[in-house]
Amino acid sequence: MVGDSALIKINSAAAKALIEKIAEGIGGHFKPYQIKRVAKAEAEAEIIRAKAQIDIDKLQRRAVARFIAEEARKQDIIENITRKAIPLLSESATPKEMEDDWVTNFFDKCRIISDDEMQVLWAKVLAGEANSPGSFSKRTVNCLASLDKTDAESFASVCRFTWDVGFLCPLILEYEAKIYVENGVRFNTLKHLEDIELVNLESVVEFKMHRQPAVIVVKYHGNPLRIGFKKPDDNDLIIGHALFTKTGEQLARICGVEPVDGFVDYAIERWRKKGLSVSSPSKEHSG
Repeated sequence: MVGDSALIKINSAAAKALIEKIAEGIGGHFKPYQIKRVAKAEAEAEIIRAKAQIDIDKLQRRAVARFIAEEARKQDIIENITRKAIPLLSESATPKEMEDDWVTNFFDKCRIISDDEMQVLWAKVLAGEANSPGSFSKRTVNCLASLDKTDAESFASVCRFTWDVGFLCPLILEYEAKIYVENGVRFNTLKHLEDIELVNLESVVEFKMHRQPAVIVVKYHGNPLRIGFKKPDDNDLIIGHALFTKTGEQLARICGVEPVDGFVDYAIERWRKKGLSVSSPSKEHSG
């Protein structure tokens, strides 16, 4: 049986609400002070062992032992992911509004994720959904379940080039450019991510944002840039050869990657070659 020390101390209303929601969503198997499934399995195993000489052969006993070990491992993973999610909850989180089907599906998919880094990603999804129910679709959860660690690392590399242009966009302005290749992003990387439905690619032409006003502000890791066009309206902004799918954009929001050194300067240079004026709003204000 897993004791009280198996779970972190729950010290906020949001955390308690999340624990209660999880307990409801996965059939009462998850409790903050008692893991019923493993405890029940262990109790049944004791009975089986007592009757072993009468009606249980060695094969059946090994099956019971395997079941207990497997259920304990899955339960440990569920607890680890939940433990990692709790510090990420906001004070305004509303886990009670999470759909039961979403919770059930989430824990059905995550309970075999043993890698610690992947568990962190799952914890971010769980906390993100608790903070704002509806933020992550079941399709996104199912996609995450299909990713191996290499897939996740490739996606994280692409996310380092993400800009906020009114939506999250991986700014891939030219395939195989040095700045991308040196940071783990090549055409084959992007093509694989397209195959697993995290990005959409346009190999020949570039994606554009149409009907833009004379001035817009875009952001790279929270740092704004002011882009000015020559016309007062109906302008196009080139945003490169890749776009996130809906699933990709949902996962990109919680990826938590570091910016790429020199990428802002690279983007500015490329946009200026298209005839755009690019500057920092803060520098303009201070000047």
